[in-house]
Amino acid sequence: MSVTETEAAGAVAGAAVGEAPAVLTPRLKLVLVLLLATQFMLAVDFAILNVALPVIGKGLGFSMGNLQWIATSFALCAAGFTLLFGRVADLFGRRRLFLGGLVVLGAASLMGGLAQNPEMLITARVLQGLATAAVTPAALSLMTTSFPEGPLRQKALGLNGALMSSGFVTGAILGGVLTDLLSWRWAFFINVPVALAVVIIAPKVIKESRPDVRPKLDLPGAITVTLGLLAIIYGLTQAGEKGWGSAGALVSLAAGVVLLIVFYAVERKVSSPLVPVSVLGKRSVAWGNFAGLLAFLTFTSLVFPLTLYLQEVLGYSPLIAGLSFGFLGLGTVLGGTTASKVIGKIGTKQTLIVGGIMQMVFTAALVGLGDDRSWMWLMLIASFLGGIGNMLAIVGFMVTATSGLANHEQGLATGLATMTQQVGITMGTPIMSAVVTAAMAGTGATAILGGLKVAIAVNAVIVLLGVITSAVFLRSDRSPAK
Repeated sequence: MSVTETEAAGAVAGAAVGEAPAVLTPRLKLVLVLLLATQFMLAVDFAILNVALPVIGKGLGFSMGNLQWIATSFALCAAGFTLLFGRVADLFGRRRLFLGGLVVLGAASLMGGLAQNPEMLITARVLQGLATAAVTPAALSLMTTSFPEGPLRQKALGLNGALMSSGFVTGAILGGVLTDLLSWRWAFFINVPVALAVVIIAPKVIKESRPDVRPKLDLPGAITVTLGLLAIIYGLTQAGEKGWGSAGALVSLAAGVVLLIVFYAVERKVSSPLVPVSVLGKRSVAWGNFAGLLAFLTFTSLVFPLTLYLQEVLGYSPLIAGLSFGFLGLGTVLGGTTASKVIGKIGTKQTLIVGGIMQMVFTAALVGLGDDRSWMWLMLIASFLGGIGNMLAIVGFMVTATSGLANHEQGLATGLATMTQQVGITMGTPIMSAVVTAAMAGTGATAILGGLKVAIAVNAVIVLLGVITSAVFLRSDRSPAK
């Protein structure tokens, strides 16, 4: 598609959707509530079963070797199919995909809660992952097309980022509470009324959003990028379980890289690419998503070594350990709700950098944790302040990666941003797990603490890499809306 055709298509799409108001009207408030509630629920799903895995395994007869597939089957589909569904939302209608995905999510959650054997549960988790891959980019693109670029969109994305990150933490807490007080099945059932309510209300307040002229679907690109992402994510999970030198991890990662190279070659030649090379060539898209990948990878994966610290070193119960992450959740909420104001004062790039520096400093501070419970104060304070910094960086990434693009490209932009988020969440824990295992010298609490400190230090270095690349490669924005 030529530049002129692209601009014309953007104009047509904008006319079809209508100009978004400059103020938060009652209808837009309801739209925002519905989209945020959905995104929060999806984020909770990423972590809600983690604490319950041993209980589910015993209840349904999972072997220890297959237990990890309860989480892996969901993560593979949620991250691997996101980019494809982000483009499908552009082609066939964002609201249509959003509602259809919620119907599948509700049905899959009901199926998971009623599961009587491993096969039924894994099928439900696969369907949940596919529904998440469809709903998340559709919801985010509905948000970016409903709110004009500038303060309103920054506020919406800030709240979205806060709820997504706090939802990940809330999932860990809620999973423990539901499993202890009711049953692990309620970790599935809780989705059903939320999905049902949104499906009933959303068609009345959320307008359909899609271009009038529907382009062709780039099937070769869709196949290669989806298989490539699936291979890489599977390779990362294998690395976390069996080590980075395992044949399964190396073969899968290598296959994923080859497939993504093929995908790039395909996109350069097809007439209607899934991801136009011109979009990938934009600094805001390429380096904004790189910064976002590192932001999501680092802080969500920090939950893993800190969980080991609280339970294996300090001896707290899973429930107390989960509740301790409430401080991290509060930090992310505060960071998300204030991010739009910070962007308004210092700009998007500076917000991303300041947030990254803040996250790096307080992550590095956790290297000082000791082996008795008197060090809890350091973990709670550092996770709270680091959560604020992480959320500033994430909102800065979201605004950067979805700005300056035509309306008909918003599904693609949000699909890329969502893929970045979910791949970061998926690959972070295996990386931290592999580092902890490699760094442990012996057994016992002292050895575990030594491995955790190395992993935390590596985490801080990765954050620093994101800060440096953002400072060097992202252009400074003269106004918050750019």
